[in-house]
Amino acid sequence: MKSKVNRLPDELKLKIVHEYLSTGIGREELQAKYGFGGNNCISNWMIKFGMKTPDESQLKLQRIMSKEKEKTQREIELEAEVRDLRESLDYEKLRTQALNKVIEIAERDLNITIRKKPGAKR
Repeated sequence: MKSKVNRLPDELKLKIVHEYLSTGIGREELQAKYGFGGNNCISNWMIKFGMKTPDESQLKLQRIMSKEKEKTQREIELEAEVRDLRESLDYEKLRTQALNKVIEIAERDLNITIRKKPGAKR
């Protein structure tokens, strides 16, 4: 009886290898998760894609870099505050433009001067 060959696309194989190298999940767990068999599949795929198991210093560096990518609660709060301030600034710019337009129309149609003239009297 022939055994069933489970052929996975190269994209999925590459994803599995990346997950194996970056997360520290065991081979058996990945086999159960993605439904493939074979004891040396991941090793063979690593050779196929020219990857190797990172040493301890590389793993430490990856952990540090992943922590740096994560934003702290303070950074998230500051970004929200900046976003709110930008929205307020945009609103105030539009409000200022509207008020200037009202003044222009009033000066033109009513023939009154609302703005101060340049140069102060002494």
